[in-house]
Amino acid sequence: MRLKIGVFASHGGSNMQAIIDACRDGTIDGEVSVVICNNSTAYAVDRARAAGIPVYHLSGSNYPDADDLDEAMLLVLEKHKVNLVVLAGYMKKMSPAILKKFSNRVLNIHPALLPRHGGSGMYGMKVHEAVIADEDTETGATVHLVNDKYDDGSILGQVVVKVEEEDTPDILAKKVLPQEHMLYVETLRRIASGELKI
Repeated sequence: MRLKIGVFASHGGSNMQAIIDACRDGTIDGEVSVVICNNSTAYAVDRARAAGIPVYHLSGSNYPDADDLDEAMLLVLEKHKVNLVVLAGYMKKMSPAILKKFSNRVLNIHPALLPRHGGSGMYGMKVHEAVIADEDTETGATVHLVNDKYDDGSILGQVVVKVEEEDTPDILAKKVLPQEHMLYVETLRRIASGELKI
């Protein structure tokens, strides 16, 4: 199936950029149709604009009522004919309304080997700090389906990164991020080609 991807982002959007590039070079049979950001100053907004992709700032600041925000998001996704939702550093829990409309079609990436170091409050550098604190010998990234619990949905793909004795959380973050990019792109390629059924 040709993917029409709606990306939700909150910060830098480097995973989003990797997906945009992979769609444009033909690696993924699809396109990023729209970007929704809950942070109007996020670099992801600049990336989307630079790529000529429609971008919307939708958050509690312009839609204080949660139901109104859900409706606005769903209208945008419908307008751009999105058939797959991808979270790329989106720092807000997905609402039941979106999860129902896009059942088994919302993906997220997590910077660790789930189920380790997942759950509420485990994001970004906190994950890498936990890996170091637990003296894990390996970490990595996980692409999973999103459900109503943090980092709990079915795992679609993982990549392993070795943890060296001298690694700090910062070093680990720099090692894992490029692997995230590759894993997200490969997972979406497999979905688009039909190799991976969701």
